[in-house]
Amino acid sequence: MTPRVNYAQQSPELLKKFSEFLAATRESSIEESIRDLVAIRAAQLNGCTFCLDMHVKQAKIHGERELRLYHLASWRDSTLFAPRERAALAWTEILTRLPEQGVPDEIYDRVRTQLSEKEISDLSFIVMVVNSWNRLNIGLKPEPGSVDGKFGLDKAGLN
Repeated sequence: MTPRVNYAQQSPELLKKFSEFLAATRESSIEESIRDLVAIRAAQLNGCTFCLDMHVKQAKIHGERELRLYHLASWRDSTLFAPRERAALAWTEILTRLPEQGVPDEIYDRVRTQLSEKEISDLSFIVMVVNSWNRLNIGLKPEPGSVDGKFGLDKAGLN
């Protein structure tokens, strides 16, 4: 894969603002472990290798178990995820791959049994920012692992 445009060099002001928005989502009502799972699952669905590489390493650094990372693509059939995590993953998937008719009430009602309105709102912003990063990185093709040193991701012990 050949990188196309270095958006950090070409649009530093926009990158700064977008990074500030990402940072704000870290102060949300959604815990870090779920934010990690959501970021990985969205990257899987979108096919963003750069983001998948980054978020798996972040999750590992944050203490996520490797087996859960391996099961994430098939979370519905795995016993390793709690109901709250399942709700967050279901919401992530439906917002990442929006059906033509929009989000069905049945899915919202199921998610609502595990997450408060505030949490659903916060999670929606998290999914939005993750999907935006995925689209930016899919389009401009930065090299996976190229920011590991800058963000301490080399500490994950994955290479």
